[in-house]
Amino acid sequence: MADTEHIETDCVIAGGGPAGMMLGLLLARKGIKVVVLEKHEDFLRDFRGDTIHPSTLELMHELGMLEEFLNRPHQEARQISASVGGETIPVADFSYLPTHCKFIAFMPQWDFLNFVAEQAQKYPNFNLHMQATATDLILEDKIVRGIKAQTSQGSLELRAALTVGADGRSSTVRDQADLKVKNLGAPMDVLWMKLSRSKSDPDQPAGYFDRGRIFVAIYRGDYWQCGFVIKKGSLDLIKKRGLENFRKELAEIAPFISDRLEELKSWEDIKLLTVAVDRLDKWHRPGLLCIGDAAHAMSPVGGVGINLAIQDAVAAANILHQPLKNGTLTENDLAIVQKRRSFPTAATQRLQLIIQNRIIGEVIGDKEPLKPPWQLRLLKKFPPLRRIPARLIGLGFRSEHIA
Repeated sequence: MADTEHIETDCVIAGGGPAGMMLGLLLARKGIKVVVLEKHEDFLRDFRGDTIHPSTLELMHELGMLEEFLNRPHQEARQISASVGGETIPVADFSYLPTHCKFIAFMPQWDFLNFVAEQAQKYPNFNLHMQATATDLILEDKIVRGIKAQTSQGSLELRAALTVGADGRSSTVRDQADLKVKNLGAPMDVLWMKLSRSKSDPDQPAGYFDRGRIFVAIYRGDYWQCGFVIKKGSLDLIKKRGLENFRKELAEIAPFISDRLEELKSWEDIKLLTVAVDRLDKWHRPGLLCIGDAAHAMSPVGGVGINLAIQDAVAAANILHQPLKNGTLTENDLAIVQKRRSFPTAATQRLQLIIQNRIIGEVIGDKEPLKPPWQLRLLKKFPPLRRIPARLIGLGFRSEHIA
């Protein structure tokens, strides 16, 4: 058996997703020695969040990386519309946002993460370990002193002044730290799939609502990334009705894709996203902080999850880099990070729950034809009102900036 490798660093981050990679980059820029552990061998995984909102694009500008970032393949959405009962309603117009980029960029998450990794690896004090799975926390006198991991080369023990759990909604770090999760509930799950795109198709993302069905189509160049919202726990019933019946439902709500539904050859082509909305009461304990989905799992409503996680990373780097550099880090510093990010997290989840329970939950339980509610009719009649959802989606309740 190979000997355990021992590493001393300032900060070790479990999870190479958007929150973990961004925090690693920002701390490395400040001269902090940082190690990021990512359990997979690469970032290449389908149907992960890929909506890069104006708030995140603004951070890229502040880092001096925006032009290089936008050279990567991506699509841009300058407005969002919804089809309700066959009537198209413009919902959000990003053209008025006070940002350099007045659009949402759709970029596969693996391209985003590869870009951040390339930027971070320019700093000699940044280290990324792929195929490294966090297994246990190192605890001494109830203080977290680092983390143990299993890699393709053997065991790894990393000691650090700060351990960060950025390992997602099923966080090992969170569980090991015995941090309690408050489940806020979700009435839905989402089935994700790919369908080819025709030249005659629309080129902006849209949602389709009608007769108990909700369908989302995201323009991805030569294909559509599609989401079909279902009642939570109803996948087995949908499968029992058969794939042909499922294709028929998709064709009824989004007729423009009806000529290519045979591309869904089996249920293997359709992936289930189990929706969860939750958050920790306390994001930290001595020596440890959770951020991103490890601290608060978000609904897919609005596609804000990645961007909220990245905002956590920016706040954490701004607040913690100096105590880490000085060797004076205390749990109070970690509490300041949570205090900074608690309001935007809770406010965003509150808004998501309202949309989930009062709109989505009712739509997927009602087989009658829908008519646009008065709120959407106002958006259609008075275009300036579209700036409100654009700001909530594009910037959120509290935008962070690079220190």
